[in-house]
Amino acid sequence: MAGSWRAKAQAGGMLLALLGWVSSCVTTFVPLWKNLNLELNELEVWTMGLWQVCVTREEGVVECQAHGSFLALPPELRVSRLLMCLSNGLGLLGCLLTTPALEGWRPCQDKPGLKRRLLLAGGAALGTAGMATLAPVSWVAYNTVLDFWDSTVPDIVPRWEFGEATFLGWFAGAFLAAGGLLLACSARASTTATPSAPACHQAPAAWGPAGGHHSHPKNADLVI
Repeated sequence: MAGSWRAKAQAGGMLLALLGWVSSCVTTFVPLWKNLNLELNELEVWTMGLWQVCVTREEGVVECQAHGSFLALPPELRVSRLLMCLSNGLGLLGCLLTTPALEGWRPCQDKPGLKRRLLLAGGAALGTAGMATLAPVSWVAYNTVLDFWDSTVPDIVPRWEFGEATFLGWFAGAFLAAGGLLLACSARASTTATPSAPACHQAPAAWGPAGGHHSHPKNADLVI
């Protein structure tokens, strides 16, 4: 029963971890962190990511331009680049560490201690990757809200809004954290049942008169 629970938890945790890692990688590189619709020119939609800014025209033409300088970026974008790259690396490391420790993996089948350590290390790496994804996405979203409701900016000035990558990043961080938690919880040491000592067998007692048999000592002296 415990083995079945561990197998299901590991399968679910690995699935969530893979989904979260792939989503985190997509969030890192797509230029959809922010959207900007120009009221004066509704034929253009501007999008911004960590690496470039793109404009989509009515004809379907997409033009992108990379950010000029890393130091010229706002602080949240600079930190988000580093954290998202760290998250991608930790997510990959967590998946690689937990794969040999899954139920049914033969190379580590006879090493429960090593499997437990690998699951704990992989779960910790995946949980840290989830936090490293949630932090920058939430920071950028928070600054977007502040800029959108900034009363010092005239109403005619266009405002940046949430992009699709913001929501994808939140899901990615949640998947990574949940997957790491499931894998770490499945690292419980399996209790192996120790065989009980054989019971002591006593010599059968001699049957009395009711049983029809009598025990006679082998070396009984004859009484004359």
